[in-house]
Amino acid sequence: MSLSQHARVSSSHFSVRHLSSRRIQTTKSLVNRRKRQQKKMAKTSNKMEINASSIKTLFALDFDGVVCDSVGESSLSAWKHGEQLWPEIFNSDVQSEKTRVVDALRTVRPVVETGYENTILARALLENLDGYDVQSILKDWPTLSEQLMRKWNLDRKTMVLEFGKIRDDWIQSDFKSWLQPNALYKDIPEALRFCTERKDAKVTIVTTKQARFADAILVDMGGVKIPEEDLISTTVSGEPKADVLVRLEETFNKDGASRMIFVEDKLSTLIKVANDKRLTKWDLFFVDWGYNTEDERQVAKHDYRMKLIGKEEFCALLREG
Repeated sequence: MSLSQHARVSSSHFSVRHLSSRRIQTTKSLVNRRKRQQKKMAKTSNKMEINASSIKTLFALDFDGVVCDSVGESSLSAWKHGEQLWPEIFNSDVQSEKTRVVDALRTVRPVVETGYENTILARALLENLDGYDVQSILKDWPTLSEQLMRKWNLDRKTMVLEFGKIRDDWIQSDFKSWLQPNALYKDIPEALRFCTERKDAKVTIVTTKQARFADAILVDMGGVKIPEEDLISTTVSGEPKADVLVRLEETFNKDGASRMIFVEDKLSTLIKVANDKRLTKWDLFFVDWGYNTEDERQVAKHDYRMKLIGKEEFCALLREG
């Protein structure tokens, strides 16, 4: 065998041995990586179980009307959305009506469940539609809303996405001016921060607001950071809050030892939860601030399944409950 042939054979043998060695190393590496991942997952799972078992109080809080007074921002976003959606109606000729409409939107805010509804209300109030005065809206908004959605050929999912984009564009162009019309209710940020640092409590936000907007307000205006997985938004899916509470109970209160507290400012939502047989272990609180009416507060006050609560009592719950 010539020297060159011998070299080629040796090189070939080396390549085979090298490739085999690399395959073995790669296989070992994959196995080791999988083992590390499994250990990490096991640790994470154990940590979640430990954390879940250590929770003595689970809080599920609505956001708008309980933690944040956002009606100023949502009303202005609705006007911007109206300008984009119906430029022939929300034109320069009606700018003088903007203040009147925004003020009226604050009055009818108790009926709003999801942000885009403000846009529909803004147009109805701007045009002074027959049968859509403030009292009629407060009395029968679900029926009136469906009528307007059909009349104007609107799609809920599209409206949600468009309303979110209005906010996104506003935030991107001028974050400070978007934050300004929002306000966290007095004393609540401090109590929330205290509660998030408790080892024996867990705070979740269950809201129809898109989670990224709630997060921006909490962090920048209150210095409160809620983990992403605990900011639960039902906006796009339209999922009932009752279903979210069921999942929270299954995840964090498997042994039934924890106290579970749901706080809401919308009576219709709280009534649905109160009547849900899956949620009999939850303590239900209706706030005496936020977006509700005196009549609704009186209903809550006399309902055996829920308790009317003031801000001072709410903050005490977050600190000690």
